[in-house]
Amino acid sequence: MTPDLVFKDPYFLDFLGLRDRYLEKDLEDAILRELEQFLLELGAGFSFIARQKRIQIDSDDYYIDLLFYNRKLNRLVVIDLKLGDFKPAYKGQIELYLRWLDKNERQDNELAPIGLILCAGKKKETVELLEIENSGIRMAEYMIELPSREMLEQKLHRAIVQAKQEFQNRPELPLGEENDEPTC
Repeated sequence: MTPDLVFKDPYFLDFLGLRDRYLEKDLEDAILRELEQFLLELGAGFSFIARQKRIQIDSDDYYIDLLFYNRKLNRLVVIDLKLGDFKPAYKGQIELYLRWLDKNERQDNELAPIGLILCAGKKKETVELLEIENSGIRMAEYMIELPSREMLEQKLHRAIVQAKQEFQNRPELPLGEENDEPTC
């Protein structure tokens, strides 16, 4: 089981009942109020550990928004909630949390902790340039309202176009090497 199979993007949080204007604390409060539904949206294997887990580094206090454990991944999972678009500083913040958890909370039989930054906006190029997934962190968008059918169709169309472009731009295999791709 890999993190890529466990985490998805986007997360639909319409069941939280949030509308136009809300604070990060409102988002967190709504998630805890609807914890069972949030766990179902996250997927199988998640167990809730803590909310606003206080960690102390040097003489500074930090608070992890939500801390879970995933049985399938066998590791702690930090979820950092952010309003608005992704910012590069979020990577450093969650890396600090993950390293502290790895040093102070991880059990001998567990893998290193992993983080999920949930933002209202993704900033795809920024995420790619920071190579976030190479550092044990995943980034995903959340939506507090289900998108319209038209918007879903547009996103699906863009995903198909992008997949075709990536397929066409893949490097050619030298003659005689096997290609594992299925044939039609």
